[in-house]
Amino acid sequence: MAVARIDECFARLRATGRKALIPFITAGDPSLEATVPVMHALVQAGADVIELGVPFSDPMADGPTIQRSSERALARGAGRQYVLDTVARFRQTDATTPVVLMGYLNPVEIRGYARFAEEAVAAGVDGVLLVDLPPEEADEPRAAFAAAGLALILLASPTSSDARLDSLCQAAQGYLYYVSFAGVTGASERLDSSAAGERLRLLRSRSTAPVVAGFGIKDAASAAAMAVDADGVVVGSALVSAMAETADPAAAAAAFLKPLREALDR
Repeated sequence: MAVARIDECFARLRATGRKALIPFITAGDPSLEATVPVMHALVQAGADVIELGVPFSDPMADGPTIQRSSERALARGAGRQYVLDTVARFRQTDATTPVVLMGYLNPVEIRGYARFAEEAVAAGVDGVLLVDLPPEEADEPRAAFAAAGLALILLASPTSSDARLDSLCQAAQGYLYYVSFAGVTGASERLDSSAAGERLRLLRSRSTAPVVAGFGIKDAASAAAMAVDADGVVVGSALVSAMAETADPAAAAAAFLKPLREALDR
């Protein structure tokens, strides 16, 4: 089952006392041709899991950097089939690194949960994170995804109630994504690792799956600070910015990620 790749990845990390480094990129940006080379470059630079953004016309949880990235990718024709084909091409030479699609509910719902899950797993996808899917309404997609072996990655936030946190922790598959502050992606000035730390410790004590932290992580220092109380960290907007308007996006991605890997390993 595809979800096993995520479980095996975190088991290896636990066995060696390391933290997961999870970069986010938008499929199709900075070009359609660059996505697969960038994915491989990120793995070479130390990525443990790759979150691949599915371009969407109304990415309400994202800040300006990823919104513009999504708009550029859509203008190039980076639709659902492009995203799945991209993962399939990546899988031709990487059968190990988990790939999680991060996006919004509408394109998945239109396709049909079961059909989407089957196509995603066939392409080599391990998990899907749907930003605007409330956990109270997730039973149907979770069942369809589980039948195909696809993890439904859930989000927890600083504003989640205790009852919701308990539910999220019990239902978590693959990993539980903790949104470090209430806001949109990329707002690094709002990141407070000490405030997030207490919440992360609580989640890790309750969750049946690893807990990773994202939103606002922009460099080696912020990644290391957030990783103290998390099983891993997600970096997105800063990486997307680092690749924008470069002649060699893969080299730029690797150069950005390497210091974060080194900081986490220290």
